[in-house]
Amino acid sequence: MTVSIKKIFPFLRWFPLRRDTLKADFFAGLTVALVLVPQSMAYAQLAGLPAYYGLYASFLPVMVASLWGSSSQLGTGPVAVVSLLTASTLAPLAVPGSEQFIALAILMALLVGVVQITLGIFKLGVIVNFLSHPVIVGFTNAAAMIIGLSQVNKLLGVAMGRSESFINDIWEVMKQVGDTHLPTLAMGVVAIIIIWSARRWAPKLPGVLIAVAVTSVASWALHFERNTYGTIDQIADQELKTQVARQAEANRRIDNANKVVAVTAAEAKQAHKIRGDHSAEAVTRDAILEATRISVEIFEMEAGELNKSLRSVQVVRAVDDQGKFVGIHAANRLPAGLQDDGATYHLRGVKDGNFKLVGGGDVVGKIPEGLPSIKMPTLNWDMIKSLLGAAFVISLVGFMEAISIAKAIAAKTKDKVDPNQELIGQGLANIVGASTQAFPVSGSFSRSAVNFNAGAKTGMSAVFTGLIVLLTLLFLTPLLYFLPQAALAAVIIMAVVGLINFSAIKHAWLVNKHDGIAAIVTFVATLAFAPHLDKGIMVGAGLALVLYLYRTMTPRVAILGRYRDGTLRDVKVNNLPASDIVTAVRFDGRLYFANVSYFEDAILEAVAANPEAPYLLVVCDGINEVDASGEEVIHHLVERLHDIGVVMMFSGFKKQVLDVIRKTGLSKTIGEECFFATSDQALEKIYSAVTKNVDAQDALRPLSLTPVAPAVRPALVADAGHD
Repeated sequence: MTVSIKKIFPFLRWFPLRRDTLKADFFAGLTVALVLVPQSMAYAQLAGLPAYYGLYASFLPVMVASLWGSSSQLGTGPVAVVSLLTASTLAPLAVPGSEQFIALAILMALLVGVVQITLGIFKLGVIVNFLSHPVIVGFTNAAAMIIGLSQVNKLLGVAMGRSESFINDIWEVMKQVGDTHLPTLAMGVVAIIIIWSARRWAPKLPGVLIAVAVTSVASWALHFERNTYGTIDQIADQELKTQVARQAEANRRIDNANKVVAVTAAEAKQAHKIRGDHSAEAVTRDAILEATRISVEIFEMEAGELNKSLRSVQVVRAVDDQGKFVGIHAANRLPAGLQDDGATYHLRGVKDGNFKLVGGGDVVGKIPEGLPSIKMPTLNWDMIKSLLGAAFVISLVGFMEAISIAKAIAAKTKDKVDPNQELIGQGLANIVGASTQAFPVSGSFSRSAVNFNAGAKTGMSAVFTGLIVLLTLLFLTPLLYFLPQAALAAVIIMAVVGLINFSAIKHAWLVNKHDGIAAIVTFVATLAFAPHLDKGIMVGAGLALVLYLYRTMTPRVAILGRYRDGTLRDVKVNNLPASDIVTAVRFDGRLYFANVSYFEDAILEAVAANPEAPYLLVVCDGINEVDASGEEVIHHLVERLHDIGVVMMFSGFKKQVLDVIRKTGLSKTIGEECFFATSDQALEKIYSAVTKNVDAQDALRPLSLTPVAPAVRPALVADAGHD
């Protein structure tokens, strides 16, 4: 009963908690929370969400994953790779940061949780093995580079567009280097220096928290943020006013077209359901829907070009001699007699005649105080179908990150990690997170290491971490208002720098060329398909499986000879002479449908190359499995070789292979006397027969095979190349 209860409530294994354990867990939880709060806000923005959603994802999910997981030190919460995967999946479906985007991110958390908990309940944790280590290495390196590069615009204080090509987006950012906002760059550089210095010289100090605190205070003291709002009517510069009006009109057309798409999609779905897929109404609605979607794409391209042009324009707020605001002008066309208010601005977010004037650096801004609302995301079957594939990828990638660090720590603590229980814990964390407005979470390498090094003994440390985040949500959010976005970008960049490890790709290449190819292709594909990272990892996983199948189709086959120490070794490697009594062949691989033809050709070629030898010994130590095709080809070869006077013998078959051969009756057909436990026993029998001058077929007569005179044996040589 105790065992079953602990299986349902794994956290019961922590109890009873001793005072020293509780104290260690508290300080470890506090240390992790100091890292988690700024990190989670940074990762929320990486996922395309407002920063405070990172705090929502760092409250209940952190505690639930620890309570129902199997690792005592695993730190769950927002992580870089999962956040980027979330953003790349949802960006084509909604505008990042919009209400629809947030709703989709929360729905994604629910789907990820359902997938993970389902895999855990049915004990399918092994499915993660389909993502091989080289594929993960290639993906992680590419994702880390993409994550780092995606933050460069925030360090420079320039805008970054979102298109179907991440490389083009980065190139557009690079072209704006001349417009770098120096105070923003300074904030980012200071944060990077603080974090790097703390890691180098004072690793026990919370470098991330110190960087956040220093830059926030500096932002407040220096009035880093200088933003205001304006309307088209306030623009006195006619050329600028025309540009802004065109941008507003383009955005209005996109909004209207999107509304038409939504209505038409619903009408088309209804027509398909009621009238049938091939009805005139359904076909008409589909055509209208497709045409409208094309219009949206055209409008978005036009708006993107207009926005790009508008972003490069610097504007000023003109004031008269008394300092009274009189209008907005392009900075290079300010009329004589007027002066500006001391700042230059860029226009952002033009909509319905209103826009934002950004004159300083970007800060986090106001964070809602209090706890997130508790409600399940809205379930929409069409959205679920469009997200399910990506949810499966995120589930596997996130779980692989979590289980990897959990196993690494368990190896040091001598604890046991149950992958299926960890899946349940991660799944519950995402489901609970979805009910409290969180986006997908996973186990974190960096925070788990911090938790372990801080002395965490049980999962109670994660409970303390969640409670500290709760206090932050309730009382400390006003302190985060002035936190520069550049500082959050620095936090992300410094977090992913450690994930870039090209030596791991080189190591995979040295171990096996196919593994190296899989890692390199995954790396290149992930970069090429960005921002659609899921495509990159799917390409890598598919290639890894294909290369694995290719390897198993052509396993190593060695012709063996007697070495001077008495062992059997490869004749080619050791330059050994062929025996005129027995041809010994070793097959290193499972014998199954994909390689039976290769096995048959290898055997026939070996016999053809040594036509005088009356015995063929197959050394089967490397054969771990035989399927129906493998069993059939063995039967076929024994009969064929028997017809030309060659006795086929086997040594070293493993139990599971012998069970198959005996179950099918093949062992009786061939003759039990043709099977030996070791190659030495088989060779001893062969040489004993030769010494006594006994014909091969008589020495080892298969039960149901009729011997054939050896005179016909050379005929095999001519046939060997055609089988």
